[in-house]
Amino acid sequence: MNFFNFHRHDFLRTAVAVPRVHLADPAANARETIALARQAVARHASVVVFPELGLSGYSCDDLFHQSALLNAAEAALGQVLDASAALPAILLLGLPVARQGSLYNCAAVIHRGRLLGVVPKTFLPNALEFYELRQFVSGETALFDTINLAGQTAVPFGAALVFRASDQPLFALHVELCEDVWTPVPPSSYGALAGASVLANLSASNSTIGKAAYRTQLVANQSGRCIAAYLYSAAGFGESTSELAWDGQGMIAEAGTILAQTGRYSAESQLAFADIDLGRIAADRMRQSSFAQSVQHERSRLASFRTIELRLDVDRDSTLPLERRYERFPYVPSDGQRRSERCTEVMAIQVQGLVRRMSAMRAERVVIGVSGGLDSTHALIVCAQAMDQLGLPRERVLAWSLPGFGTSERTRSQAHRLMAALGVSAGEIDITPACRQMLADIGHPYARGEPCYDITFENVQAGERTSHLFRLANMHHAPVVGTGDLSEIALGWSTYGVGDQMSHYNVNASVPKTLIQYLVRHAADSGQFGAAASEVLREVLATEISPELVPGGNDGQPAQRSEAIVGPYELQDFHLYHTLRFGFDPAKVAFLAWSAWHDPAVGDWPDLSGRPRSGYRMAEIKAWLGVFLKRFFEQSQFKRTAMPNAPKVGSGGSLSPRGDWRAPSDAPATVWLDALQSVPEDDPE
Repeated sequence: MNFFNFHRHDFLRTAVAVPRVHLADPAANARETIALARQAVARHASVVVFPELGLSGYSCDDLFHQSALLNAAEAALGQVLDASAALPAILLLGLPVARQGSLYNCAAVIHRGRLLGVVPKTFLPNALEFYELRQFVSGETALFDTINLAGQTAVPFGAALVFRASDQPLFALHVELCEDVWTPVPPSSYGALAGASVLANLSASNSTIGKAAYRTQLVANQSGRCIAAYLYSAAGFGESTSELAWDGQGMIAEAGTILAQTGRYSAESQLAFADIDLGRIAADRMRQSSFAQSVQHERSRLASFRTIELRLDVDRDSTLPLERRYERFPYVPSDGQRRSERCTEVMAIQVQGLVRRMSAMRAERVVIGVSGGLDSTHALIVCAQAMDQLGLPRERVLAWSLPGFGTSERTRSQAHRLMAALGVSAGEIDITPACRQMLADIGHPYARGEPCYDITFENVQAGERTSHLFRLANMHHAPVVGTGDLSEIALGWSTYGVGDQMSHYNVNASVPKTLIQYLVRHAADSGQFGAAASEVLREVLATEISPELVPGGNDGQPAQRSEAIVGPYELQDFHLYHTLRFGFDPAKVAFLAWSAWHDPAVGDWPDLSGRPRSGYRMAEIKAWLGVFLKRFFEQSQFKRTAMPNAPKVGSGGSLSPRGDWRAPSDAPATVWLDALQSVPEDDPE
């Protein structure tokens, strides 16, 4: 299968249709339905959901008791069935169906000219503006489980139906109608437990003040509760306005998030599309143990479900990029208001964690090393705010600059200016004499005058810094606050043991580098710490990320560039999120990264440090993903098994062995690196 085809990576394009209604004119509605279905298929949609009673119109009232209308609706279904033979998509249509002296409000599920099943509405509203019991009966009253309809025989009938694709095992569909989802226990909840990953609702919900917002919450929440996609289409223009108005609200949600919506109050037919991530749904269900427990709890009811098999026959050979937009920075909301809210929440969690730890230790001071770089800058802000919350002077933050062989004047200056601007206690200890003694003691070539900047040379400095901080902590009866972030922990970019991997409590351990960049930028832009602090914070953001363990150059920037070794943090954070949060295989992670990053013309994408990026090609993504997989799965777990305590911040996960991530320290990365080989080197033409 073509790597750049979204079907290859367990995506399914879906659509909700809101046609212009031709009230009590099924033939015209069939033409409208066929036209929209063809448009949806032209965009490679595999499922298209139409409104409740869409072939007749919902607001026919007692006209539903007229045989002419019922016969015309069945004939219209036959017209759509004939047209669907050439359309590789599942179509869900609403129509009234009379059988055995009762009238049912139904959804017809059709595919390639075949009537796969007929789903009757279970819950019929009969209060306020709704009088459905005047015309219809609940599907639960039916004494039959198959039906002959529109020239097809023995068609499955009932609400307990799941439609499953043999050529896409992660896709299974359950259907309900309008009021069903407004009930305390919707039929779709059982459908999800019976295996349906996509839930559909054919609705005719009318419009009143505030109802659209509530419907949106209802759809989003049901998709989240069921860990599923939810497709919702409601009746629009053309329904009778004798007593009601109709806004034609169509929505597609996935796992609690609205992905797409139609416009409201449109006089023209509409389609809304969304690419559903079936792999994400499967991964979340597998991880949520309560989902499987619910299946077990409801096993007797679920035994009544019937499965109808089909083949979707999707296009697997063409290049089909995602239409769904994936955020380049999954840890950082793209919406400005949500970013600000995220900043406030993250800081509150970090500060609360440190305050609680200080309270437990009966500590009134903290010790922290400040390098003038990104992570320690943010951690220092957290410490200052913790003192504010405790009602203690910021001088109780004992901050130390610990310059070594590779410390640049730029970062040293930034550290001292920031400490002064925040009003914390500032000190400096030059660690180079201690490092020289250590290097001489162990017989390192540098001690003999040779410029040998190997890992030993680097780690002697990291170890001396940590050793000094811990002894300062002993002397001042204060904990050492760690500064290393989630991105570094994932990549093993720290010195183990007596090094920056260790502290008494780490406030940054579940905050990735890209989010820390934003937190620092937010602090600078808000001006909450004063103009002098904001100036330094912006300089920190413009400084190359570096451990500064090798003597530097003459350009004022550190000689080492972390991103030249472990990869661009913006890209590695993307890989981390989709690997840790969902457990996606490397090919899918690479496809998502390419989808998000390959086109620099899509969106305004400056990186969070303020330096613009032009995107990444597939060759770069594959190379850096290989670095990530090797370091994450094979080289770094032993460091994570000895992590200090730290508060979990986001749903993207933490890497604590006592929290989100438990893994053996001696496992190889072989299966992940082998899977990476299926990723092409070149972008599609």
